[in-house]
Amino acid sequence: MSTYWNDKNSPMNPISAPDFIPMEQMRELQLYRLQGVVKHCYDNVELFRTRLDEKGLKPEDIKVLDDIAKLPFSVKTDLRNHYPYGLFASSLKDIVRLHASSGTTGKPIVVGYTDEDMKVWTNVMVRSLAACGVSSEDIVQNAYGYGLFTGGLGVHCGAEALGATVIPISGGNTSKQIMLLKDFCSTVITVTPSYFLHVIEVASEMGISIKDLPLRVGIFGAEPWTFEMRERIEKEAGIKAYDIYGLSEIIGPGVGVECSAQNGLHIFEDHFYPEIIDPDTGEVLPDGSEGELVLTTLTKQAIPMIRYRTRDITTIMTEKCDCGRTIRRIKKISTRSDDMLIIRGVNVFPSQIEAALLAVEGTLPHYMIYLTTEHDMDAVEVKVEINSAQFGDTVSAIEKLKAAITNSIKSIVGVSVKVTLVEPKTIERSQGKAKRVIDQRNK
Repeated sequence: MSTYWNDKNSPMNPISAPDFIPMEQMRELQLYRLQGVVKHCYDNVELFRTRLDEKGLKPEDIKVLDDIAKLPFSVKTDLRNHYPYGLFASSLKDIVRLHASSGTTGKPIVVGYTDEDMKVWTNVMVRSLAACGVSSEDIVQNAYGYGLFTGGLGVHCGAEALGATVIPISGGNTSKQIMLLKDFCSTVITVTPSYFLHVIEVASEMGISIKDLPLRVGIFGAEPWTFEMRERIEKEAGIKAYDIYGLSEIIGPGVGVECSAQNGLHIFEDHFYPEIIDPDTGEVLPDGSEGELVLTTLTKQAIPMIRYRTRDITTIMTEKCDCGRTIRRIKKISTRSDDMLIIRGVNVFPSQIEAALLAVEGTLPHYMIYLTTEHDMDAVEVKVEINSAQFGDTVSAIEKLKAAITNSIKSIVGVSVKVTLVEPKTIERSQGKAKRVIDQRNK
């Protein structure tokens, strides 16, 4: 019996790459798959069925794409509250892979994949790598973490399917990373941007310039990073730096990616339907409006997500992309609604502080933000590394640099912060997702 994800009579085979098809054809495919995944969830996931029943909805009520707004949202706590398998829509005998988030507190979130899910994941990763100019001629050094984290194995499967040579080095062991970049002639690296900055730094200490190596492409994800960070990486490494987007809850890496234009991330919307909502009211906003990204998995069998609230703040871009792809793009994500800091009544995002720091000549892209309480009021201290030459300057030169950083931050975020300049290598380096904020406020 055919199903919504592999029906031979469907508008398009699900493992094809419809990055350039007309919008009308895409919308037909999305509606077909949305109707199928809603029925799949209703029949197999008790939580979803209960929520639809509470709204008086049935799967057959989804007649047009806009009807998606009638469906209830899903959130991360749904996965934690139903740990480990409570949201699975497929039998465990059909699950071929399990992954889980690292989870800093409590139980991790668990996600599963059927064989068909794995094919979809591989497909979107092949398309992601191809969009960044990667081909079967490349040697891909995969420095994302392997194991329960989805990053390493997700990239690995896509790169192999593309026909590239894969070096499964995983994260850490920086001196070895540099040795392999040099000796194996890696042309592509996949890694978190914060860790790659550390690689550049250590390579320099070893007398090696990344610019002199065959490396030409970096595909960076798993943490927010700014345009200023991209400029620093491309300048210091002599490569093209691309952003890749994904969530374990949706599939892992490969939900969206930048193309050669480096102007927004294409969402593979034949598998992941994007919406932008007002994060406070839940109202669906038109394309071009900034808000919270909501994603619906259109082909996921094992653990489908209906209207999953990502907490990522972005915009669906309306103009055509220079690369010719017709699948929609979102603006680069550098903020999350749950990352927002409220300092003395002002909304502040860590990415704004990063942009302010990198705008000042002499600072290094290594910093920490400390939140404290002084006289019953919120206070912020930013510790930032400066290069060795400037740290050896006169007191007046250091104070001038400190004032420049302080003014840059205030001009962008609107509040005054304490800036502390520290020597190179004072701030701990991350080998995975960077932790930038330490909250020491009285709660």
